Amino acid sequence: MRIWRFYQRFSRAKPRRGRLIHLSPPALLTLGFLLLIALGSVLLKLPIASHAPTAWLDAVFTATSAVTVTGLVVLDTGTHFTLFGQVVIALLIQVGGLGFMTFAVVGAIMLGTKISFIQQRVAQEAFNQTSLDKVMQTAKAVLIYSLLIEAVGFILLTLTWQSSLGWRQASWEAFFYTISAFNNAGFALNANGLIPYVSDWGVNLIITTLFIIGGIGFTVLMDIRQKCRWHQFSTNTRLILLATLIINTLAFLLIWLLEANNPATLGNLSLSDQALAAWFQAVTPRTAGFNTLDIAAMTNASIVLILLLMFIGGGSLSTASGLKIGTFVVLMMATYAFLRQRQDVTVLKRTIPLVQVMKALSLAMTSMLLIFLGIFILDATENATFLNIVFEVVSAMSTVGLSLGLTGQLSEAGRVVVIFLMIAGRLGPLTLAYLVARPHKSRIRYADASLQIG
Repeated sequence: MRIWRFYQRFSRAKPRRGRLIHLSPPALLTLGFLLLIALGSVLLKLPIASHAPTAWLDAVFTATSAVTVTGLVVLDTGTHFTLFGQVVIALLIQVGGLGFMTFAVVGAIMLGTKISFIQQRVAQEAFNQTSLDKVMQTAKAVLIYSLLIEAVGFILLTLTWQSSLGWRQASWEAFFYTISAFNNAGFALNANGLIPYVSDWGVNLIITTLFIIGGIGFTVLMDIRQKCRWHQFSTNTRLILLATLIINTLAFLLIWLLEANNPATLGNLSLSDQALAAWFQAVTPRTAGFNTLDIAAMTNASIVLILLLMFIGGGSLSTASGLKIGTFVVLMMATYAFLRQRQDVTVLKRTIPLVQVMKALSLAMTSMLLIFLGIFILDATENATFLNIVFEVVSAMSTVGLSLGLTGQLSEAGRVVVIFLMIAGRLGPLTLAYLVARPHKSRIRYADASLQIG
């Protein structure tokens, strides 16, 4: 009788809703990335994935670097990992670069699956959109544009390398480098990166075109495809294109000037090869991570410039990370407006809302605090020069992948710190901040305070 009463009570009980649905969109996005990293770590740990045993921490580090499209490595991708392991890394780069939400939304569309409310919120958070229709449109565009651009890059690189590597090896390396370049990952199959191709115009132009397009942002690519005319482009598109052109041009000229007489970098190259190498090094710090020159051999002034370029990063909703071009421009224009004592922050004859200025400021401050924390911890745990540590931290936080040689020498504690920085950089500092402090609107208004600033 007691059993029957218990059964009746249990059958009438309402099913408890899973705790997962109560997680905020930033928390679910973070969980998704962590699960993807965990899956990649397990696959890279398998004996079939490497020629020699891989430690768990090294597997996690490599998987994190691939999913966050960073490119920092503690194991040589070309010699330590087998073909299976390299394929796993390439797939992790592709899913991490385009975002797992892209594949989830497109898969749901293809299968005709209804997307729940919480899934809609997560997708809107991932794509920075306000409506489900725009999310679906953006997700499909991201996948289609990516596959088309990568297909073109794959064909061009295969044709470029087939005479020296043969069709089989050329097609595999073209496949790997196309994915790595377009997703701004910086993974290479050679321990020297792309240094052997420093004078190869074909390889340099194809690779730089891939990661510049990938780093501009898919919303910009969609706007260009739909409108085709400069005056019809959105303010965001014109701003990103102008800022990219200006930053890349200035960086190109400065690096050429600073390294022209450096025999360890540009000094022994012909004038045309100097221009090519300077161009590559100028555009790659914007989270691409490839190099055709020895970064450690560059002058300190060039390294400082690269630090700034890494911190700025690429465009929003792109395969690149960093502070993002739009955020950097908003901060610069806000500073300019304050110095000119203007009430409004304007750019390209448009007013930037105060909430966007505050968001840009919050993002910059959170990023700098995380960078400072990373430098502080690594300076305490690692036996390395201060410049090497700063460069490593900024590279990891901006998911660039360039290094002055410290990555392979990191202690276990140092690797854990870099893993955290790579995840933070890919998710975005504000996403991590939302995990700690949920947004809360207060109806209480306090009296104004007069504080001394400056």
